[in-house]
Amino acid sequence: MPTDAPLTIQRIAIFPLPGAVLFPGLHLPLHIFEPRYKAMVQEVLARDRQIGMIQPRHIPGEEDREPPALYDVGCVGRIIDVEALAEGRFNIVLEGVARFRVRRELDVTTPFRQVEAEIETEVEDEAVLSSIERASLEREAKRFAQRHGYVVDWASVGQLDDETLVNGIAQVAPFDAAAKQALLETSPLETRAELVIQLMQFFGRFDGDDGRATLQ
Repeated sequence: MPTDAPLTIQRIAIFPLPGAVLFPGLHLPLHIFEPRYKAMVQEVLARDRQIGMIQPRHIPGEEDREPPALYDVGCVGRIIDVEALAEGRFNIVLEGVARFRVRRELDVTTPFRQVEAEIETEVEDEAVLSSIERASLEREAKRFAQRHGYVVDWASVGQLDDETLVNGIAQVAPFDAAAKQALLETSPLETRAELVIQLMQFFGRFDGDDGRATLQ
């Protein structure tokens, strides 16, 4: 997330969830069942329908820290679909709006955490890749999908704009949490696309005959 991007300061409710990284323009379905997050959804539905998705950060020696530390950068999502279930639970779908950087965590009385955040006011909707960059990304994506046995509608993939394709791979590919966080924080789009390619090559390698990606 570049420091020179236009920003606005906003108070947001956050949902720290390991491995769940939302990117601007994409959707993330969530099942809400914990009491604190049921309360959060009820509040934001009555307010701005926005939730900040952010990953907790593992700090060596602070495994028992409560509440957990957070990464600096997350993504604000707007609730675009909600299904109320029994016992106050919800199924919701978030649509990524913009990245944010945590300025400070607020002292609140709500059961869920809230932060003061710098939110990008301009997204990369005009960002495009060169034809060579796009072709390299699609070529590596096809190799990665074949290695993992994924069935993909490549004709539909070919119709996606560059940002949606890059962010879509970054969000759904089986990279680890740290890799996804690095992708979220990387700008501009062509640099993120290059990192996506590197990660597909890295996580696409296999260890022996058991079909698992290796980090060796």
